[in-house]
Amino acid sequence: MIEPGVDEQLATPRDDGAARHLPGMELPGIGLVATDGKVVDLREPGLTVVYAYPRTSPPGGKVIDGWDAIPGARGCTPQSCAFRDHFAELKALGATRLFGLSTQTTEYQREAAERLHLPFPLLSDHSLLLVSALRLPTFQAGGLTLLKRLTMIIETGVIKHVFYPVHPPEKNADAVIDWLSATT
Repeated sequence: MIEPGVDEQLATPRDDGAARHLPGMELPGIGLVATDGKVVDLREPGLTVVYAYPRTSPPGGKVIDGWDAIPGARGCTPQSCAFRDHFAELKALGATRLFGLSTQTTEYQREAAERLHLPFPLLSDHSLLLVSALRLPTFQAGGLTLLKRLTMIIETGVIKHVFYPVHPPEKNADAVIDWLSATT
C-alpha cells in the first residue's frame, strides 16, 4: 500500500552524518509508552528492530505546509505497512521485537496502529528523552520536533547497526531483512 502522491519527485534525504555516532552505543534506561499500553525498555534481551519515522497523519488530516519538500519526510504509511507485511519474516530472522518510533503522542499513534493493522506497537518519545539521550537526528516542521527517518538494529541494549538515511521508505523493511539474512 503506497501513500497517495508518493513518487520519485519528492525530495530525497542525504546522509548528513547525524547518525554516525549511533552504532555501538548502549541504550539508556528510558521507558517509552507503546500503543498497546505497555512501557517498553529497549535494553531488554534479544534482537530489536526500531524504525523511526517523522509522523503519521490520519486520513484527511492536516498536512504540514511544505511537507513534500522536506527530504525524507513523506512515506510513514508505506514504511509502516512494509514492516507490517514483513513482520513474520523479521521474526523468523531472529527479531524478537519490532517497534515504530515517533515523537507523536501515544494517543495520536494509536489511530495509525489500528488503521494500518500493525501487529507490533508504536512507541512515543513525545518528551524527547530518547531523542536527546541518543542525539537522534531531528528536524523542525509545523512547530514540531520530528525524527528523521532511520532504523536501528539493537541487540540486548546495544545498537548494532543503523540504516540512515532511509529512502525510499517502503524499501526499508527489505533492507533490514537483507542485513539480518547476511548476519545470521
